[in-house]
Amino acid sequence: MSLINIVDVEATCWDGQPPPGQVSEIIEIGLTVVDLAEGARLGKHRILVRPQRSRVSAFCTELTSLTQEEVDGGVSFAEACRLLVKDHESNRRPWASWGDYDRNQFLRQCTGVEYPFSSDHTNAKRRFTEAHDLRRRPGMAQALEIAGLPLEGRHHRGDDDSWNIAALVLHLRSRNAW
Repeated sequence: MSLINIVDVEATCWDGQPPPGQVSEIIEIGLTVVDLAEGARLGKHRILVRPQRSRVSAFCTELTSLTQEEVDGGVSFAEACRLLVKDHESNRRPWASWGDYDRNQFLRQCTGVEYPFSSDHTNAKRRFTEAHDLRRRPGMAQALEIAGLPLEGRHHRGDDDSWNIAALVLHLRSRNAW
């Protein structure tokens, strides 16, 4: 099988600058496994992550629907990284995200924690933009519209967004652009 992990993260965020002493931290990791050979999404997964240096703001809850109480029940970031490797072979399997935000957020947050992903990363937004000969890189929801695909689930939820990005990857595959 030719499997690829599609990853989307949600992180603590604010309407403006973070409060003093707080930083943006991953609070949800969405991952959809895609079998490129079969052209199928195999499973949608979600890991809730307990933030250590920030709190979920009202703005963040409005955007993602995630609450502080919900993420307080999550695992540590280090444990989330271990789960990615153990359950999804993230250190060996190629992976993709919509843009570079997700990859960069992991790189920023992995100080003192082993980076859980292989170096084989594809920026699906860039690939989509090139395949459709667009002048500007679209957001995920706009790309779904361009591709004629439905938005499934809730936008700005890691598991649903990874599922939708996986649909875009399969759309690109069908156009021989992946």
